[in-house]
Amino acid sequence: MTTKKTSRLLSLDALRGFDMLFISGGGTFLVLLKGKTELPWLDTLADQLNHVPWNGFVFYDFIFPLFLFIAGVSLSYSLNKGLALGLTKSNLYKKVFIRMLILIGLGILYKNSPFPFFEPSEIRLGSVLGRIGFACFISTLLYLNFSKLRRVYWITGILIAYYAALFLIPVPGYGAGDLSFEGNLVGWFDRTFLPGRLKQGDYDELGLLTQFPALCITIFGSLAGDMLRSNATENKKTLTLVLIGVVAVIIGLIWNMHFPINKRLWSSSFIMLTSGLAFLILALFYYIIDVKGFKKWAFFFKVIGLNSLTVYLAYRFIDFSYTSSTLFGGLFDIFPEKWHEVFIAFGATALVWLFLYILYKKRIFIKI
Repeated sequence: MTTKKTSRLLSLDALRGFDMLFISGGGTFLVLLKGKTELPWLDTLADQLNHVPWNGFVFYDFIFPLFLFIAGVSLSYSLNKGLALGLTKSNLYKKVFIRMLILIGLGILYKNSPFPFFEPSEIRLGSVLGRIGFACFISTLLYLNFSKLRRVYWITGILIAYYAALFLIPVPGYGAGDLSFEGNLVGWFDRTFLPGRLKQGDYDELGLLTQFPALCITIFGSLAGDMLRSNATENKKTLTLVLIGVVAVIIGLIWNMHFPINKRLWSSSFIMLTSGLAFLILALFYYIIDVKGFKKWAFFFKVIGLNSLTVYLAYRFIDFSYTSSTLFGGLFDIFPEKWHEVFIAFGATALVWLFLYILYKKRIFIKI
């Protein structure tokens, strides 16, 4: 495994910040604008910021997969940096394993606040942070032991095996190949083997089986990271990312004809579509920021991206909406009441960014 000395990519930090802005609720004020204006395009934009109930795809369904992809890109850089510093594979395994456990713990705390200490059956085990930790740990094992091509084989094998399992393994009472909310294999498996509370009562999109197709996005990200670290020219790197992205999107759309694009099932077609889109948006950010040098506009997202875990947890445990209402309520009282929630949400986003900017200026970056 070759290591190329590469300066930190501003595009990667900016893309992470762009993604975290939506993951942490920064687009809430756009959602709240729906129906309050006479601008159809704004209502359409708001519709893109709510998950589809089952089959289908909107922009918001792309946000979490994009973060898994970015985690994989970062993994390529961090693992090679560790190897360059003389860390052994065992050291790296241990480090990423401990990180996984911490993320799982934080994820359980995040999804169960206030924590039901005396009602274990009400504890939800599936979480965004836990999924990131698991995906990064397994991707690390594969990264340190398999070539790029063999990692592609792993992705292919996992996605095809997942596809086959959902269509061939019969679910009691429903049979094989039932992809409905009630009758799919994923839901039955979690109801049978996953302790605690499931998100939708009898289904949890962050449960056990969906961990495996989801981690493929992180493996894809590690491959993208290797491309960016290579000695190829910047234009060739960009073109390679674009070509792979287009091919992956096409595969996802073709697969969708039999295995529907479904974020809650983390269907194989969904994995290919979102991975392809992730390659494309990474290429866009990389080309604009790091190749062409248009960097000033990216500062807003960089501030968020450098403290992604902080903003995710802060939005959960600090009531920025209350602070926004308290500080700015007197400014928007003159507007009709239906607009107040929009201004509160916008003010909360501004306060979060200011909080992160202060941390940035103090050089405080909370990482695991």
